[in-house]
Amino acid sequence: MIKDIQPKLVLFGAGKIGRSFIGQLFARGGYEVVFIDVFKPVIDELNLRHSYNVVVKSETESIIQVNNVRGVFGGDEQQVIREIASAQILAVSVGLNGLKAIIPLIARGLENRYNQEGAAPLDIIIAENLRNAAEYMDSELKKLLPQGYPLHERVGLIETSIGKMVPIMLRKEMEADILQVFAEPYNTLILDKKAFKNPIPQIEGLAPKDNMKAWVDRKLFIHNLGHATTAYLGFLYNPQATYLWEILSDDTIRIRVRQTMLQAANILLTKYPGEFTLEGLTDHTDDLIRRFQNKALGDTIFRVGCDLNRKLSAEDRLAGAVHLAIEVNLPYDLILFGLVAGFHFRAPDESGNIFPADREFAAIYAKGIQEVMTTICGFDKIKDAEVIKQAIKLDNNFNPA
Repeated sequence: MIKDIQPKLVLFGAGKIGRSFIGQLFARGGYEVVFIDVFKPVIDELNLRHSYNVVVKSETESIIQVNNVRGVFGGDEQQVIREIASAQILAVSVGLNGLKAIIPLIARGLENRYNQEGAAPLDIIIAENLRNAAEYMDSELKKLLPQGYPLHERVGLIETSIGKMVPIMLRKEMEADILQVFAEPYNTLILDKKAFKNPIPQIEGLAPKDNMKAWVDRKLFIHNLGHATTAYLGFLYNPQATYLWEILSDDTIRIRVRQTMLQAANILLTKYPGEFTLEGLTDHTDDLIRRFQNKALGDTIFRVGCDLNRKLSAEDRLAGAVHLAIEVNLPYDLILFGLVAGFHFRAPDESGNIFPADREFAAIYAKGIQEVMTTICGFDKIKDAEVIKQAIKLDNNFNPA
């Protein structure tokens, strides 16, 4: 019988966001953090040391030591189920493909927990940059949980807006310490206030919001959109550049990126009247551009721009903003320019390699703009004929060299 759930966060995903952000916030807030991951070297090291360092990259570097942590190998399903049964709160930070893989295990853990007398409802923080993440998890869990399981009474599906920037680390930096992770100083986790079944944890850095959908879209269509636009315009006009700060040191590109972000901000103001102000979104835009220029973060054009099939998809940062602009009948020309610039993105990583899946994107692009706009970006050949026509015209005017 479970009388008191121990103050424990069970976190699927011991990756960069998991360690630098979610795990760090909760560990410093007094929770034991149990990481679940399939990368055994990290799990083994967590269990050896029970701590790790977050290196905060800014004008002055600092280190946050994160303590009271341990790991469970994701392949040890029975132990994972036991951890879920005794957790106070659960979190996932594994990406969409990883989410598909772990939901069956979460469902088994929820069922096990439900069968134990006195177990409290379980809140699940979905730390993914994924639109409609709660709806997705709700749908998938319903398929797997036994008939009659009271999902909406027993499980809180908490959407978040992940604004923390964590760059790719160089191989030598990872080899120096497998657990250390680099991150920017930003440390605020926006999350859905209304979705909790239990009291919201009183932890510094948590920022509960009432209209979560609006805040998810703010992250996607201002932060992610601005990030991607910087990478795509940067590679288009300066393909030899490596870092975001290099691109934004060009006044012309920086101004263009800002204008694109503000065009998206205007769309959000119309979509969510009363939730945001123009002054607030303008300040947010300018703060983001300042953060994008953080040299100490060492954020690369490759990291920010790669994975084109996902980042240029129908509901993501650029195509999603164009779809939203069409919905509210507002201009989207600058955003469309950034989207089409993304079609030309081929920046390599530190070893000179293109992101593997981007070769698949290049093959689709070779079939023509209409193919990309319909199969990747989600535009309808007939209903969206005008936007496709504009994209073709833009593409014809681009000179990738």
